[in-house]
Amino acid sequence: MAKFLIRISTILLLFYASTCSATVYTVGDNTGWDISADLDSWAKGKTFAVGDTLLFQYSQYHSVSEVTKENYERCNTTNVLQSSSNGNTSFVLMSPEDRYFVCGNRLHCLGGMKLHVSVLGNQAMSPVGAPQPQPGGALPPGSSKSNSPSSSSSILHRVRIDSSVLAFLGSLVVLFGLM
Repeated sequence: MAKFLIRISTILLLFYASTCSATVYTVGDNTGWDISADLDSWAKGKTFAVGDTLLFQYSQYHSVSEVTKENYERCNTTNVLQSSSNGNTSFVLMSPEDRYFVCGNRLHCLGGMKLHVSVLGNQAMSPVGAPQPQPGGALPPGSSKSNSPSSSSSILHRVRIDSSVLAFLGSLVVLFGLM
């Protein structure tokens, strides 16, 4: 009976992994959220969907603010929707809409340090109760941002997260732990 449950669990695990995932995008890839990054080119060709996360990594000389379209176009940093300056900031894309981000330093924004993304509909949904990164949230332990990104951040600039798989595995642990 245990072998049967393990086989069924493996099949379900593969099913969940193929159907429910979200992407974490490190804004600017190797360069990060920086005045030297070509953020328009970085965003081209990417498809941002509900459930995806934008991870902004930056030095002490920058910050990231979400703003309205009008404030984005004018690089107005006085009336922001949300802002962070901790060096590692995540924004979860929770609904299909246009999102606008600028550096808190207006001169940097005017120099091109701003990002517009169009979020598409429910292509990647996380289960209810799954942990979600929050604006101003930190990276997992051991992660950090320096002025020169590590080789791991350049390789892992796009990470697949399968939160439903984690929830499923957690339920299996509970199930088998109770048997």
